[in-house]
Amino acid sequence: MRSLPTRRLAAVALTAAASVVALAGPAFAHVTVNPGSAAQGGYTAVDFRVPNESDTASTVKLEVNLPLDHPLASVRTLPMPGWTATVEKSKLDKPIKVHGNDVNEAVSKITWTADAGTKVAPGQFQEFRVSLGPLPADTDAMAFKALQTYDNGDIVRWIDESKDGQPEPAHPAPVLKLTKAAGGDGHGDSHGVTASPAADTHGDGSDHAAASGDGKSSDSTARTLGVVGIVVGVIGTAVGVLGLRRKSGGSAS
Repeated sequence: MRSLPTRRLAAVALTAAASVVALAGPAFAHVTVNPGSAAQGGYTAVDFRVPNESDTASTVKLEVNLPLDHPLASVRTLPMPGWTATVEKSKLDKPIKVHGNDVNEAVSKITWTADAGTKVAPGQFQEFRVSLGPLPADTDAMAFKALQTYDNGDIVRWIDESKDGQPEPAHPAPVLKLTKAAGGDGHGDSHGVTASPAADTHGDGSDHAAASGDGKSSDSTARTLGVVGIVVGVIGTAVGVLGLRRKSGGSAS
């Protein structure tokens, strides 16, 4: 007679653990900038990493908006087979100085559109590589609001701002953190050359996803450990309850 409640408690514990894992999973699949940091004042090459979160639709377009409050004078896209990149520029309210010259306009948006037969299918991700700079020296972060379009018409807007001390929003905008240049002034003339070794140009991209030191990987690790802790706690609680029930049942007999 005691086996039925015991089985029910075990089932409840396993169900709760599975629910926690299932709910935590989507939090790892954000659109991100990789690597997640670069030196102020220099040039860098980054990837906008786009995971396909749908089980039934494929990603066919990505729009990335560049902040004009900290405009970038040089933005260049890496050609990608099967994708067409369109760069839009906007006039600046106040010109910026780059290598002694006035720059009156800057790239405000990049749109990658899949050619016929190309897509990011369920279970896949794609990286869209960009060279940009010089990076501003008067801010410690740049947010790139992004829109991800699926072939069924759905649009996911990665535009929410993360705030310190608050939970991460459901659709955070990709953020590039800027750090003080190590030695020198961090300025250079080379496009796509970065002070961050993690941003070095990679070959076929097979190792890039695992090797990127973007800060998001550490966030994912922290979330994973948190989920594991919750699951272990749920199972531990269930085991404790079972032990107490058995002990109580044994003393009463």
